[in-house]
Amino acid sequence: MKDKQQKPIWIQNISQLVTLASDKKGPRVREEMRELAIIEGGSVWLEDGVIQDLGTTREMILKYLPRAEEAEIVDATGKIVTPGLIDPHTHVVFGGSREHEFEMRLEGASYMDIMNAGGGIHATTRKMRSLTEEHIFNQTTRRLDLFLQHGVTTLESKSGYGLDLENELKQLRVMQRLQNKHPMDIVPTFMGAHAVPEEYRENPEHFVNLVINEMIPAVVEEKLAKFIDVFCEVDVFTPEQAERILLAGKARGLIPKIHADEIEENQGAHVAARVGAISAEHLLKVSDEGIEELAKSGVIACLLPATALYLGEKPARARAIIDAGVPVAISTDCNPGSSPTISLPLVMNLACITMKMTPAESLCAATYNAACALQIEDYVGSIEIGKQADLVLWDVHNHQKLHYIFGVNHVKKVWKKGVKVVG
Repeated sequence: MKDKQQKPIWIQNISQLVTLASDKKGPRVREEMRELAIIEGGSVWLEDGVIQDLGTTREMILKYLPRAEEAEIVDATGKIVTPGLIDPHTHVVFGGSREHEFEMRLEGASYMDIMNAGGGIHATTRKMRSLTEEHIFNQTTRRLDLFLQHGVTTLESKSGYGLDLENELKQLRVMQRLQNKHPMDIVPTFMGAHAVPEEYRENPEHFVNLVINEMIPAVVEEKLAKFIDVFCEVDVFTPEQAERILLAGKARGLIPKIHADEIEENQGAHVAARVGAISAEHLLKVSDEGIEELAKSGVIACLLPATALYLGEKPARARAIIDAGVPVAISTDCNPGSSPTISLPLVMNLACITMKMTPAESLCAATYNAACALQIEDYVGSIEIGKQADLVLWDVHNHQKLHYIFGVNHVKKVWKKGVKVVG
Protein backbone atom coordinates (compact mmCIF):
# COMPACT_ATOMS: atom_id res chain seq x y z
CA MET A 1 0.00 0.00 0.00
CA LYS A 2 2.80 2.44 0.90
CA ASP A 3 4.57 4.35 -1.86
CA LYS A 4 8.24 4.80 -0.92
CA GLN A 5 8.35 8.02 -2.94
CA GLN A 6 5.41 9.54 -1.08
CA LYS A 7 6.03 13.05 0.18
CA PRO A 8 6.30 13.65 3.91
CA ILE A 9 3.17 15.08 5.54
CA TRP A 10 3.47 18.05 7.87
CA ILE A 11 0.32 18.82 9.86
CA GLN A 12 0.49 22.30 11.39
CA ASN A 13 -1.54 24.60 13.65
CA ILE A 14 -3.45 21.77 15.33
CA SER A 15 -5.79 23.20 17.97
CA GLN A 16 -5.16 20.12 20.12
CA LEU A 17 -2.71 17.36 19.23
CA VAL A 18 -4.08 14.61 21.48
CA THR A 19 -1.08 12.29 21.74
CA LEU A 20 -1.94 9.95 24.65
CA ALA A 21 1.82 9.61 25.06
CA SER A 22 3.09 8.27 28.37
CA ASP A 23 6.12 6.63 29.93
CA LYS A 24 3.81 4.00 31.46
CA LYS A 25 3.74 0.61 29.78
CA GLY A 26 0.55 -1.43 29.56
CA PRO A 27 -3.09 -0.34 29.81
CA ARG A 28 -4.07 2.83 31.65
CA VAL A 29 -6.17 2.60 34.81
CA ARG A 30 -8.12 5.00 37.04
CA GLU A 31 -6.90 8.61 36.65
CA GLU A 32 -4.31 7.55 34.06
CA MET A 33 -7.18 7.21 31.59
CA ARG A 34 -7.73 10.98 31.81
CA GLU A 35 -4.13 11.91 30.97
CA LEU A 36 -4.22 12.65 27.24
CA ALA A 37 -0.86 14.44 26.89
CA ILE A 38 -2.35 17.21 24.73
CA ILE A 39 -0.10 19.62 22.81
CA GLU A 40 -1.94 22.90 22.23
CA GLY A 41 -1.07 24.46 18.88
CA GLY A 42 0.56 21.22 17.87
CA SER A 43 2.30 19.93 14.78
CA VAL A 44 3.35 16.47 13.57
CA TRP A 45 5.65 15.29 10.79
CA LEU A 46 4.85 11.95 9.07
CA GLU A 47 7.34 10.21 6.81
CA ASP A 48 7.80 6.66 5.48
CA GLY A 49 4.58 5.58 7.21
CA VAL A 50 5.90 6.54 10.64
CA ILE A 51 5.49 9.46 13.05
CA GLN A 52 8.90 11.12 12.75
CA ASP A 53 8.47 14.13 15.02
CA LEU A 54 5.93 16.22 16.90
CA GLY A 55 5.73 19.29 19.08
CA THR A 56 4.24 22.76 19.00
CA THR A 57 3.94 24.36 15.59
CA ARG A 58 6.43 27.02 16.66
CA GLU A 59 9.01 24.35 17.61
CA MET A 60 8.41 22.36 14.46
CA ILE A 61 8.76 25.36 12.15
CA LEU A 62 12.19 26.09 13.60
CA LYS A 63 13.25 22.50 12.88
CA TYR A 64 11.50 21.73 9.59
CA LEU A 65 11.19 25.00 7.67
CA PRO A 66 14.18 24.02 5.47
CA ARG A 67 12.27 20.90 4.40
CA ALA A 68 8.88 22.54 3.95
CA GLU A 69 8.98 22.46 0.15
CA GLU A 70 9.35 18.67 0.05
CA ALA A 71 6.33 18.05 2.32
CA GLU A 72 2.57 18.08 1.87
CA ILE A 73 1.49 20.72 4.38
CA VAL A 74 -1.90 20.35 6.10
CA ASP A 75 -3.31 23.36 7.94
CA ALA A 76 -5.30 22.06 10.92
CA THR A 77 -6.36 25.41 12.32
CA GLY A 78 -9.41 24.97 14.55
CA LYS A 79 -9.19 21.18 14.41
CA ILE A 80 -7.81 18.37 16.55
CA VAL A 81 -5.69 15.34 15.71
CA THR A 82 -5.91 12.05 17.58
CA PRO A 83 -4.46 8.60 17.07
CA GLY A 84 -6.47 6.45 14.68
CA LEU A 85 -9.33 4.86 16.59
CA ILE A 86 -9.05 1.16 17.42
CA ASP A 87 -12.11 -1.08 17.64
CA PRO A 88 -11.14 -4.07 19.81
CA HIS A 89 -14.34 -6.18 19.46
CA THR A 90 -16.23 -6.70 16.21
CA HIS A 91 -18.02 -9.41 14.26
CA VAL A 92 -17.57 -7.42 11.06
CA VAL A 93 -17.16 -10.39 8.70
CA PHE A 94 -20.69 -11.63 8.02
CA GLY A 95 -23.28 -11.96 5.29
CA GLY A 96 -26.89 -10.82 5.17
CA SER A 97 -28.72 -8.76 7.80
CA ARG A 98 -31.34 -9.26 10.52
CA GLU A 99 -33.49 -6.16 10.51
CA HIS A 100 -36.66 -8.21 11.14
CA GLU A 101 -35.28 -9.08 14.58
CA PHE A 102 -35.21 -5.38 15.44
CA GLU A 103 -38.99 -5.31 15.22
CA MET A 104 -39.24 -8.55 17.21
CA ARG A 105 -37.28 -6.97 20.05
CA LEU A 106 -39.43 -3.85 19.94
CA GLU A 107 -42.43 -6.13 20.40
CA GLY A 108 -40.89 -7.72 23.49
CA ALA A 109 -38.72 -10.65 22.35
CA SER A 110 -35.38 -10.90 24.16
CA TYR A 111 -32.00 -11.61 22.59
CA MET A 112 -32.04 -15.18 23.91
CA ASP A 113 -35.71 -15.71 22.91
CA ILE A 114 -34.78 -14.90 19.31
CA MET A 115 -31.64 -17.04 19.39
CA ASN A 116 -33.36 -20.05 20.97
CA ALA A 117 -36.07 -19.84 18.30
CA GLY A 118 -33.43 -20.25 15.57
CA GLY A 119 -32.74 -16.57 14.95
CA GLY A 120 -29.83 -14.45 16.08
CA ILE A 121 -26.44 -16.09 15.63
CA HIS A 122 -28.11 -19.16 14.09
CA ALA A 123 -29.73 -17.06 11.35
CA THR A 124 -26.42 -15.47 10.40
CA THR A 125 -24.73 -18.88 10.52
CA ARG A 126 -27.19 -20.26 7.97
CA LYS A 127 -26.51 -17.25 5.76
CA MET A 128 -22.76 -17.52 6.17
CA ARG A 129 -22.76 -21.17 5.19
CA SER A 130 -24.71 -20.38 2.01
CA LEU A 131 -22.46 -17.57 0.75
CA THR A 132 -19.20 -17.74 -1.15
CA GLU A 133 -15.98 -16.40 0.29
CA GLU A 134 -15.96 -13.78 -2.47
CA HIS A 135 -19.41 -12.48 -1.53
CA ILE A 136 -18.44 -12.17 2.14
CA PHE A 137 -15.18 -10.48 1.18
CA ASN A 138 -16.97 -7.86 -0.93
CA GLN A 139 -19.67 -7.18 1.66
CA THR A 140 -17.11 -6.79 4.44
CA THR A 141 -14.94 -4.51 2.31
CA ARG A 142 -17.78 -1.99 2.19
CA ARG A 143 -18.10 -2.09 5.98
CA LEU A 144 -14.39 -1.54 6.45
CA ASP A 145 -14.55 1.49 4.16
CA LEU A 146 -17.24 2.94 6.46
CA PHE A 147 -15.12 2.22 9.53
CA LEU A 148 -12.26 4.19 7.98
CA GLN A 149 -14.62 7.08 7.22
CA HIS A 150 -15.48 7.17 10.94
CA GLY A 151 -11.86 7.32 12.07
CA VAL A 152 -11.16 3.64 12.81
CA THR A 153 -7.78 2.51 11.46
CA THR A 154 -7.44 -0.87 13.24
CA LEU A 155 -10.06 -3.37 14.36
CA GLU A 156 -10.40 -6.84 15.79
CA SER A 157 -12.64 -9.29 13.91
CA LYS A 158 -14.12 -12.50 15.29
CA SER A 159 -15.24 -15.60 13.49
CA GLY A 160 -18.20 -17.47 14.97
CA TYR A 161 -20.79 -17.37 12.19
CA GLY A 162 -19.62 -20.63 10.62
CA LEU A 163 -19.86 -22.96 13.63
CA ASP A 164 -18.33 -25.78 11.64
CA LEU A 165 -14.77 -26.32 10.50
CA GLU A 166 -15.26 -25.40 6.85
CA ASN A 167 -17.11 -22.15 7.46
CA GLU A 168 -15.08 -20.98 10.44
CA LEU A 169 -11.99 -21.31 8.27
CA LYS A 170 -13.82 -19.51 5.46
CA GLN A 171 -14.54 -16.55 7.73
CA LEU A 172 -10.96 -16.38 9.00
CA ARG A 173 -9.53 -16.64 5.49
CA VAL A 174 -11.65 -13.65 4.46
CA MET A 175 -10.06 -11.70 7.33
CA GLN A 176 -6.63 -12.72 6.14
CA ARG A 177 -7.40 -11.58 2.59
CA LEU A 178 -8.75 -8.27 3.86
CA GLN A 179 -5.65 -7.71 5.98
CA ASN A 180 -3.57 -8.12 2.84
CA LYS A 181 -5.74 -6.02 0.52
CA HIS A 182 -7.56 -3.35 2.59
CA PRO A 183 -5.92 -0.34 4.31
CA MET A 184 -7.50 -1.37 7.62
CA ASP A 185 -5.37 -3.42 9.98
CA ILE A 186 -7.42 -6.46 11.05
CA VAL A 187 -6.59 -8.51 14.15
CA PRO A 188 -8.29 -11.95 13.87
CA THR A 189 -10.00 -13.86 16.68
CA PHE A 190 -11.22 -17.45 16.40
CA MET A 191 -14.67 -17.74 18.01
CA GLY A 192 -15.94 -21.13 16.90
CA ALA A 193 -17.65 -21.28 20.30
CA HIS A 194 -19.99 -18.36 19.56
CA ALA A 195 -23.05 -20.60 19.92
CA VAL A 196 -23.93 -24.28 19.94
CA PRO A 197 -25.07 -24.89 16.34
CA GLU A 198 -28.58 -26.18 15.77
CA GLU A 199 -27.35 -29.60 14.68
CA TYR A 200 -25.65 -30.10 18.08
CA ARG A 201 -28.42 -28.63 20.25
CA GLU A 202 -29.07 -32.01 21.91
CA ASN A 203 -25.37 -32.76 22.37
CA PRO A 204 -23.43 -29.57 23.15
CA GLU A 205 -20.50 -31.53 24.65
CA HIS A 206 -19.88 -33.11 21.27
CA PHE A 207 -19.59 -29.63 19.75
CA VAL A 208 -17.23 -28.47 22.51
CA ASN A 209 -14.99 -31.42 21.69
CA LEU A 210 -15.20 -30.56 17.98
CA VAL A 211 -14.01 -27.02 18.70
CA ILE A 212 -11.14 -28.28 20.85
CA ASN A 213 -9.99 -31.28 18.80
CA GLU A 214 -10.64 -30.18 15.21
CA MET A 215 -11.22 -26.45 14.85
CA ILE A 216 -8.47 -25.07 17.10
CA PRO A 217 -5.72 -27.26 15.56
CA ALA A 218 -6.81 -26.31 12.02
CA VAL A 219 -6.92 -22.59 12.82
CA VAL A 220 -3.47 -22.72 14.43
CA GLU A 221 -1.99 -24.75 11.60
CA GLU A 222 -3.05 -22.11 9.05
CA LYS A 223 -2.04 -19.25 11.39
CA LEU A 224 -5.46 -17.65 10.95
CA ALA A 225 -5.99 -16.14 14.42
CA LYS A 226 -4.19 -14.37 17.24
CA PHE A 227 -6.95 -14.70 19.87
CA ILE A 228 -9.61 -17.19 20.92
CA ASP A 229 -13.00 -16.16 22.31
CA VAL A 230 -16.03 -17.98 23.80
CA PHE A 231 -19.59 -16.86 24.54
CA CYS A 232 -19.86 -17.86 28.22
CA GLU A 233 -23.59 -17.43 28.84
CA VAL A 234 -26.59 -19.27 30.25
CA ASP A 235 -27.99 -21.55 27.50
CA VAL A 236 -24.81 -21.09 25.43
CA PHE A 237 -21.50 -22.29 26.97
CA THR A 238 -21.10 -23.02 30.67
CA PRO A 239 -18.15 -21.58 32.61
CA GLU A 240 -16.57 -25.05 32.67
CA GLN A 241 -16.95 -25.47 28.89
CA ALA A 242 -15.65 -21.95 28.24
CA GLU A 243 -12.60 -22.57 30.42
CA ARG A 244 -11.79 -25.85 28.65
CA ILE A 245 -12.03 -24.24 25.22
CA LEU A 246 -9.95 -21.21 26.17
CA LEU A 247 -7.24 -23.29 27.83
CA ALA A 248 -7.11 -25.59 24.79
CA GLY A 249 -6.58 -22.56 22.57
CA LYS A 250 -4.04 -21.07 24.96
CA ALA A 251 -2.07 -24.34 24.94
CA ARG A 252 -1.71 -23.91 21.19
CA GLY A 253 -0.64 -20.27 21.36
CA LEU A 254 -3.97 -18.43 21.02
CA ILE A 255 -4.57 -15.62 23.53
CA PRO A 256 -7.88 -15.92 25.46
CA LYS A 257 -10.71 -13.40 25.34
CA ILE A 258 -14.22 -14.07 26.63
CA HIS A 259 -17.78 -12.82 26.12
CA ALA A 260 -18.62 -12.56 29.81
CA ASP A 261 -21.68 -11.81 31.95
CA GLU A 262 -23.66 -10.14 29.17
CA ILE A 263 -27.22 -11.43 29.49
CA GLU A 264 -26.88 -12.94 32.95
CA GLU A 265 -24.07 -13.14 35.52
CA ASN A 266 -22.49 -16.48 34.63
CA GLN A 267 -19.03 -16.44 36.23
CA GLY A 268 -17.53 -15.16 32.98
CA ALA A 269 -15.29 -12.62 34.72
CA HIS A 270 -14.00 -15.35 37.03
CA VAL A 271 -13.17 -17.55 34.04
CA ALA A 272 -11.34 -14.62 32.42
CA ALA A 273 -9.19 -14.25 35.53
CA ARG A 274 -8.49 -17.97 35.86
CA VAL A 275 -7.35 -18.46 32.26
CA GLY A 276 -5.35 -15.22 32.11
CA ALA A 277 -7.50 -13.64 29.42
CA ILE A 278 -6.29 -10.41 27.84
CA SER A 279 -9.86 -9.04 27.99
CA ALA A 280 -13.40 -9.75 29.13
CA GLU A 281 -16.12 -8.39 26.83
CA HIS A 282 -19.62 -6.97 27.57
CA LEU A 283 -19.82 -7.35 31.40
CA LEU A 284 -23.35 -5.88 31.62
CA LYS A 285 -24.20 -8.16 34.54
CA VAL A 286 -20.78 -8.60 36.12
CA SER A 287 -20.80 -8.94 39.90
CA ASP A 288 -18.76 -6.91 42.36
CA GLU A 289 -16.70 -10.04 42.99
CA GLY A 290 -16.17 -10.43 39.25
CA ILE A 291 -14.90 -6.85 39.01
CA GLU A 292 -12.46 -7.53 41.86
CA GLU A 293 -11.17 -10.63 40.03
CA LEU A 294 -10.63 -8.64 36.84
CA ALA A 295 -8.72 -5.95 38.75
CA LYS A 296 -6.49 -8.47 40.55
CA SER A 297 -5.66 -10.37 37.37
CA GLY A 298 -5.13 -7.31 35.13
CA VAL A 299 -7.83 -8.31 32.62
CA ILE A 300 -9.01 -5.44 30.40
CA ALA A 301 -12.75 -4.78 30.44
CA CYS A 302 -14.02 -4.23 26.90
CA LEU A 303 -17.35 -2.42 27.24
CA LEU A 304 -19.94 -2.18 24.45
CA PRO A 305 -22.49 0.56 25.21
CA ALA A 306 -24.14 0.46 21.77
CA THR A 307 -25.06 -3.19 22.33
CA ALA A 308 -26.67 -2.41 25.67
CA LEU A 309 -28.59 0.47 24.11
CA TYR A 310 -29.74 -1.62 21.15
CA LEU A 311 -30.89 -4.50 23.37
CA GLY A 312 -32.62 -2.17 25.84
CA GLU A 313 -30.32 -3.31 28.67
CA LYS A 314 -28.72 -1.28 31.43
CA PRO A 315 -25.17 -0.35 30.41
CA ALA A 316 -22.10 -1.78 32.04
CA ARG A 317 -21.07 -0.17 35.32
CA ALA A 318 -18.07 1.61 33.87
CA ARG A 319 -17.55 3.88 36.86
CA ALA A 320 -17.38 0.98 39.31
CA ILE A 321 -15.11 -0.95 36.92
CA ILE A 322 -12.72 1.99 36.42
CA ASP A 323 -12.72 2.92 40.12
CA ALA A 324 -11.77 -0.67 40.99
CA GLY A 325 -8.62 -0.32 38.89
CA VAL A 326 -9.72 -2.35 35.88
CA PRO A 327 -8.44 -0.91 32.57
CA VAL A 328 -11.32 -0.19 30.18
CA ALA A 329 -11.55 -0.32 26.41
CA ILE A 330 -14.70 0.37 24.38
CA SER A 331 -15.94 -1.01 21.07
CA THR A 332 -18.83 -1.00 18.60
CA ASP A 333 -19.44 -4.77 18.77
CA CYS A 334 -20.34 -4.36 15.08
CA ASN A 335 -22.55 -7.33 14.19
CA PRO A 336 -25.78 -7.98 12.25
CA GLY A 337 -28.05 -8.49 15.25
CA SER A 338 -27.33 -6.74 18.55
CA SER A 339 -25.17 -3.80 17.39
CA PRO A 340 -25.37 -3.10 13.64
CA THR A 341 -23.17 -0.01 13.73
CA ILE A 342 -19.74 0.96 12.45
CA SER A 343 -19.56 4.27 14.34
CA LEU A 344 -16.99 4.10 17.11
CA PRO A 345 -17.36 7.89 17.62
CA LEU A 346 -21.03 7.26 18.49
CA VAL A 347 -19.92 4.58 20.94
CA MET A 348 -17.54 7.11 22.48
CA ASN A 349 -20.51 9.45 22.96
CA LEU A 350 -22.55 6.64 24.51
CA ALA A 351 -19.70 5.76 26.86
CA CYS A 352 -20.05 9.27 28.29
CA ILE A 353 -23.84 9.57 28.17
CA THR A 354 -24.88 6.10 29.36
CA MET A 355 -21.83 4.87 31.31
CA LYS A 356 -20.71 8.22 32.79
CA MET A 357 -17.17 7.99 31.49
CA THR A 358 -15.42 11.31 30.94
CA PRO A 359 -14.50 12.38 27.38
CA ALA A 360 -10.83 11.76 28.18
CA GLU A 361 -11.54 8.25 29.52
CA SER A 362 -13.65 7.47 26.48
CA LEU A 363 -10.94 8.59 24.06
CA CYS A 364 -8.30 6.58 25.92
CA ALA A 365 -10.60 3.54 25.84
CA ALA A 366 -11.02 3.83 22.05
CA THR A 367 -7.31 4.30 21.31
CA TYR A 368 -4.52 3.31 23.68
CA ASN A 369 -6.42 0.88 25.94
CA ALA A 370 -8.09 -0.63 22.89
CA ALA A 371 -4.62 -1.23 21.46
CA CYS A 372 -3.62 -2.92 24.71
CA ALA A 373 -6.66 -5.21 24.44
CA LEU A 374 -5.17 -6.40 21.13
CA GLN A 375 -1.54 -6.34 22.32
CA ILE A 376 -0.54 -3.86 19.61
CA GLU A 377 0.16 -0.80 21.77
CA ASP A 378 3.85 -0.88 20.84
CA TYR A 379 3.07 0.56 17.40
CA VAL A 380 -0.45 2.09 17.47
CA GLY A 381 -2.84 3.71 19.95
CA SER A 382 -0.90 6.90 20.67
CA ILE A 383 0.96 9.60 18.74
CA GLU A 384 4.62 9.05 19.55
CA ILE A 385 7.84 9.18 17.55
CA GLY A 386 8.48 5.86 15.82
CA LYS A 387 4.90 4.64 15.93
CA GLN A 388 2.82 3.85 12.87
CA ALA A 389 1.39 7.01 11.29
CA ASP A 390 -2.31 6.26 11.91
CA LEU A 391 -3.95 9.64 12.59
CA VAL A 392 -7.36 11.28 12.39
CA LEU A 393 -8.05 14.97 11.80
CA TRP A 394 -11.37 15.95 13.39
CA ASP A 395 -13.38 19.08 12.56
CA VAL A 396 -13.75 20.17 16.20
CA HIS A 397 -11.50 22.48 18.17
CA ASN A 398 -11.15 20.38 21.35
CA HIS A 399 -11.57 16.75 22.32
CA GLN A 400 -14.55 17.43 24.59
CA LYS A 401 -16.55 18.69 21.62
CA LEU A 402 -15.89 15.42 19.81
CA HIS A 403 -17.96 13.72 22.53
CA TYR A 404 -20.39 16.59 23.08
CA ILE A 405 -21.95 16.71 19.60
CA PHE A 406 -23.21 13.19 18.89
CA GLY A 407 -24.68 11.54 15.83
CA VAL A 408 -22.41 13.60 13.56
CA ASN A 409 -19.30 12.34 11.77
CA HIS A 410 -16.58 14.89 12.61
CA VAL A 411 -13.84 13.11 10.62
CA LYS A 412 -12.08 15.43 8.17
CA LYS A 413 -9.08 13.30 7.14
CA VAL A 414 -7.60 9.91 8.04
CA TRP A 415 -4.03 8.75 7.48
CA LYS A 416 -3.18 5.05 7.60
CA LYS A 417 0.54 4.25 7.72
CA GLY A 418 1.15 7.80 6.54
CA VAL A 419 -1.18 7.51 3.53
CA LYS A 420 -4.33 9.62 3.35
CA VAL A 421 -7.23 7.17 3.04
CA VAL A 422 -10.11 9.56 3.90
CA GLY A 423 -10.51 13.21 3.00
